[in-house]
Amino acid sequence: MNDIILTGPKHSGKTSAGKALAELNACDFIDLDEHIIQITGKTPRQLYTESPALFQKAEVEAFSAISFTENNQRIIAAGGGIIDNPEALAALKRLQSAKTAIVVCLNISAEKTWQRITNSAGRELPPFLQTENPQETHRALHERRAAAYLQLADIVIEADGKLPEQIAAEIQSMCLT
Repeated sequence: MNDIILTGPKHSGKTSAGKALAELNACDFIDLDEHIIQITGKTPRQLYTESPALFQKAEVEAFSAISFTENNQRIIAAGGGIIDNPEALAALKRLQSAKTAIVVCLNISAEKTWQRITNSAGRELPPFLQTENPQETHRALHERRAAAYLQLADIVIEADGKLPEQIAAEIQSMCLT
């Protein structure tokens, strides 16, 4: 069975849907951001604040540390910016072309993800959104990344207005049956 790698812009629901899908299929779930914390002892935000290049290096290391085999299916939630990390993206594409992983894009509107970002109580905006007009910066980044994720995807799931369990059931029906 192939691993399923969930992609999509920041706050598209990859972690929530991934956990629901892993539970539905009784398989392991890996959140790449959590994997980065395990490897480095720092959050992706801390690493990015230190240096975007340092964060990208950690993202590649975390992604490379995952053993991809056909016997051990997992659901993997990639970070929202993996599309902008050439080395990590190349590794993901190699898995995809080798048919070791199915790449699923969670497609969601910029408005919905902005809502999720700003509704995170007590959380400061990520460093890359700390601009003169954070909402416009987010929209432009979201739209550029979303277009790239749509091109990369084997399967696209429309995630706007859906619960994680609904997204998981849709992925299962398209990938695991």
